[in-house]
Amino acid sequence: MEYKYSDITEKIIKAAMNVHNASGNGFPEIVYQRSLEVEFNLMNINFGREVSMPVFYKSVKVGDRRVDFLVENIISVELKAFGKLESAHLAQGKNYLEAFNLEVGLLINFGANSLEWKRLYNNKFKPII
Repeated sequence: MEYKYSDITEKIIKAAMNVHNASGNGFPEIVYQRSLEVEFNLMNINFGREVSMPVFYKSVKVGDRRVDFLVENIISVELKAFGKLESAHLAQGKNYLEAFNLEVGLLINFGANSLEWKRLYNNKFKPII
């Protein structure tokens, strides 16, 4: 099955696997975030780290939120370091997609024995014309 932006998401997942294979689990999220930044640079992946984006409610800005990584300005990457991904983590990732009007995101968990990732899709995505 072909996924939207699969060429980019596959590179992101490979970078995360490289980090997890080298580091294992058990570190705080910030260690994986910094390590993934190094790996993205080594793999020539275009990204922004801790990108702040406004959150709107009915066209009124109600706050700001930071996504761990914004890759190619189109894919959000949210990192976790928990023993298991929970439904709240998935909801957070989907909320980011909706709040930032991004179509595709990845939720990556470094806390389990094996790297976990989920592709997330924004069903409310509105292309900017």
